Amino acid sequence: MTEYWKPHKLANPHEGQITLKLGDKVRLTEDVDGVEAGTEGKVILANGFAWQRYRVLFENGVEVGDLDHRNLEPIGRTAKRLAKAEAKAARGG
Repeated sequence: MTEYWKPHKLANPHEGQITLKLGDKVRLTEDVDGVEAGTEGKVILANGFAWQRYRVLFENGVEVGDLDHRNLEPIGRTAKRLAKAEAKAARGG
């Protein structure tokens, strides 16, 4: 069983980073620690203060930490939620 960790209450991404939550679905955009680019996974830890980073459990059973907007892309409902939030921010809301 995978253990999920609650993020620290002060952990917030800054401009240019993605805002992921526990359980969000993501895809790896580059090969990292034995996991090939394109592999999908689920966020199991979202943490950090100045640098928001994520631990992801991938479909192949490998768990990788210290991932961020440089090597992850949101997919599915996660991508839709983030696109909606971005559109709302662009409107000033």
